Amino acid sequence: MPTMRLLTAMITPYDNNLEVNYAKAAEISELLAGNGSDGIVVCGTTGESPVLSHEEKLQLYKTVKDQVADRIQVWAGTGSNNTRATVELTRQAEKTGVDGIMLVTPYYNKPSQQGLYEHFKTVAESTSLPVMLYNIPGRTGANLLPETVARLAKIQNIAAIKEASGSMDQVSLLKTVLPESMAVYSGDDSLTLPMLAIGAAGVVSIASHLIGNEIKQMLECFFAGDIEKAREIHLRIFPVMKGLFITTNPVPLKEAMNMLDMNVGGLRLPLTGASEAEKARIREMLIDNNILK
Repeated sequence: MPTMRLLTAMITPYDNNLEVNYAKAAEISELLAGNGSDGIVVCGTTGESPVLSHEEKLQLYKTVKDQVADRIQVWAGTGSNNTRATVELTRQAEKTGVDGIMLVTPYYNKPSQQGLYEHFKTVAESTSLPVMLYNIPGRTGANLLPETVARLAKIQNIAAIKEASGSMDQVSLLKTVLPESMAVYSGDDSLTLPMLAIGAAGVVSIASHLIGNEIKQMLECFFAGDIEKAREIHLRIFPVMKGLFITTNPVPLKEAMNMLDMNVGGLRLPLTGASEAEKARIREMLIDNNILK
């Protein structure tokens, strides 16, 4: 797997009828390609994957891949809580030319660790593409434990994990039990620098829609050994990283992008837009951090 420090979990833009705006998706992917991202994850949680059809996802993968070509990596979020459906979407995604697959931990079913292992193993064996596991127990109700990840790391094309448990102890344990070849990425923007300190390879970010170059600079400073500068950048951009999580992701991010005249549209139910109070906080965050003039 090529070296990637900054991947962006891309939003899915809609038109006024809440239909996917593919032209805008191409535009956003172009913006990200020029704004520090080494890769884009299409149709992850930030892309509202639970409310997109398979056909919409496949067209989004193709649209983004066609736009950025081989300049940066494009990874397809194909995971769901239905293993058969995930296998089918993964096989179709591979045909669109994407560079890798991201698989979220199955949600709602609450599988055992053995069930999680069998799920990821089954999907990984259905594709020749590299696979990134995605652990986010706060949204799925299931925590993919380090010992299970260590078993999965023995499968040749399982190459990385996006870890968003929020537990630094869990990250430390992952780095203890995993081979060096298995990359660990922060799934929380604000925990990126602490996770780098214990061996993370980078971040799968949402804030990079707005501050991609700053995040990339922080990563580059850290890996160049300039820890003081990396910390300075982290503390400067910390209010933005936290401000984008004042309510359910991607609600604040889409509101922020619309305030910046990016016209990315609204949200499909069951998500709804930010409240007036939340909008005021988002606008204040953008102004205070010189993103909105």
